[in-house]
Amino acid sequence: MTQTIQESVRMLEMLPESEQEFASQFIKRLVLAWDPDFTKLTQEERERLEAAEQRIDNGEYVKDSDIKWD
Repeated sequence: MTQTIQESVRMLEMLPESEQEFASQFIKRLVLAWDPDFTKLTQEERERLEAAEQRIDNGEYVKDSDIKWD
């Protein structure tokens, strides 16, 4: 968790519960505006995807196209 997120959480914890709910809804709207189809990757997700692709390239995983499904 980044320091910015930690600081944001600490500030949210200072708010009354009703204001916390408002802030939560606002954050949800921000995320949806940034990625309405949930198709963008976070930095962590991108790193995990690239690491998995590297393992595939190294032959550590079997590609589904290499499997006889019949």
